[in-house]
Amino acid sequence: MSGPLPFSTADETPPFCSGLELLATAVVLLAGDLGIRYANPAAENLFELSKRQLFGHPAKSVFGDAPALFQAIDKALASGASYTEQELELGIGGKARLHLSCTVSTVDVPGAILLLEFRHIDQQLKIAREERLLEQQQANRDLIRSLAHEIKNPLGGIRGAAQLLERELDRRPLREYTQVIIGEADRLQALVDRLLTPHRMPKYQRVNIHEILARVGTVVQAEFPRVAILSDFDISLPEFEGDPEQLTQAIFNVVRNAAQALEGVLGVPQIRLTTRVARGVTLAKRRYRLALALLVEDNGPGVPESIRDRIFFPLVSGREGGSGLGLTIAQTFVTQHNGAIECESVPGHTVFTILLPLEFSRGSA
Repeated sequence: MSGPLPFSTADETPPFCSGLELLATAVVLLAGDLGIRYANPAAENLFELSKRQLFGHPAKSVFGDAPALFQAIDKALASGASYTEQELELGIGGKARLHLSCTVSTVDVPGAILLLEFRHIDQQLKIAREERLLEQQQANRDLIRSLAHEIKNPLGGIRGAAQLLERELDRRPLREYTQVIIGEADRLQALVDRLLTPHRMPKYQRVNIHEILARVGTVVQAEFPRVAILSDFDISLPEFEGDPEQLTQAIFNVVRNAAQALEGVLGVPQIRLTTRVARGVTLAKRRYRLALALLVEDNGPGVPESIRDRIFFPLVSGREGGSGLGLTIAQTFVTQHNGAIECESVPGHTVFTILLPLEFSRGSA
């Protein structure tokens, strides 16, 4: 029989549970009588019950009629090893039924013998999809970077040869051809430099996101005077650690991309910049209590469906003449800050959401 936990109320968290507080997955500890002795914040959110409502109650009274769950518990107790139920349906307190997977593990901690870890099935699919996309994007970036290095040297040779040839030509029309070669070589050189630039690591300092947004808004407004740039800022957002140059470039790329998409739009083209505090956010497999949510919304035609899943890939662009690098660079800079960038788009409404941890630690990069 397990002994008492080193706390007696739902409000107290024992030291060995501190790591569970930051997990994105819902974790519940059960005592020998299958009473709930601990639930982390993710479990409170998932079940829509507070620790006080969970603490001390029998698992059967909380999870109700869930034979698959209690069969998993019995198997874990019998084998002394972990057991996972992939498809579990729980109805808790008359709320909408939850479709979850649950891993039951035996544990050796004071007062508890079982650890139950719950995940939304759709959350698992989303995590797996994000991991595949990140792997693909990293592979694409590595390939593009390798190609950029290979292009650099011969490109310099082409430009140098065109300059030498120009000196030998005495007819102006022929020299104009060499100017075309030099100009195109310079354009390709700038493209190569942009491909290689994002890999500088951030230089951290205290950053005010609203100062960056004001600067970006001013620059974009000057280039696209027809576009109305609106703001909806949460002025309570604190400063946080970041690289102001990289964050400015990332946000500028996203906002300018939106402004370019609005060219030719009938009516009043608009971009709305919104900042909010997001709570309990998981970024790069780490749980953060607080994060910055920055939304860039426009009323343009939307991202073409054919490239919606590849919008952040290098050289993918939905605009004629676009390089397809702006959003790739933005994603790289945001990722280097332990953040994430997502896009949701339908005709008439596109939203890019940038999430950045407000409690970012340099040591975790």
